Amino acid sequence: MIPSVQLPLYGKRILVTAPRNYAARLTSQLINQGALPVLMPTIETCALADFTELDTALMQIDTFDWIAFSSRNGIDAFFQRLEALGISVSVLKNCRISAIGKDAERLSDFGIKVDLIPQEPSPKGIIAELAKVPNINKQTVLVPVPEVVGIAEPNVIPEFVAGLKKLRMSVTRVPTYTTRCLDKSLYEVELNLIRQGKIDVIAFSSTAEISGFLQMVTSKADYQQCVIACFGPYTAANGRKLGLNVSIVAENYSSFAGFAEAIANFMLLLSPK
Repeated sequence: MIPSVQLPLYGKRILVTAPRNYAARLTSQLINQGALPVLMPTIETCALADFTELDTALMQIDTFDWIAFSSRNGIDAFFQRLEALGISVSVLKNCRISAIGKDAERLSDFGIKVDLIPQEPSPKGIIAELAKVPNINKQTVLVPVPEVVGIAEPNVIPEFVAGLKKLRMSVTRVPTYTTRCLDKSLYEVELNLIRQGKIDVIAFSSTAEISGFLQMVTSKADYQQCVIACFGPYTAANGRKLGLNVSIVAENYSSFAGFAEAIANFMLLLSPK
């Protein structure tokens, strides 16, 4: 076992803004690098208030050629609702399934074979691979998406849907779970640590987390002493559009291990030799 003092993120406080179910996985990777994670989920994912649209889609699921999942949350919510409705996963046997990166492993937990895993682990990667499929312009696709509450909807899903329509696919976008901003009153302690310069890195894994965070701070001065890290180029690009000075971008964004490694490598460069 390596002494913690020899690990690249030893003593570094990393603020994790991901929702709880994602934060647990990212936190474990940061701990492996020696970090002291500080949890401050700026958003949460939860069940829909109204399942009408989703139920309608699930009742006719066998009419879709493709189901395109863009997140693990979408996968979990989709199969939880199938079970609640008493619909067997066998109805998916005629659907082709696409998923991103490690999300394919989650689908295998439900006994589902994934037909398309893009080389680039992003919605744009799915579009690029679907463009190679013969007669894709004659096929239908169901896109499980979040219903976003309390913050502006990030551009990821609208651009994904637009890209599918550009392939001339027949696209059905269906709310599958809710993403909502949390109240900053939960985080008096954590926000004070940020303002006091006691947080070394703020790690964002999605644009929605950034939007939620910016609603919780007063100004850039609150977090100017923190290094900003983003999980992949799309989150980084949106972060910059929202005014963040992004210093760390994970090149391997198919899993949180790559994100933790990118943070560790950057912080090593800042360490005194």
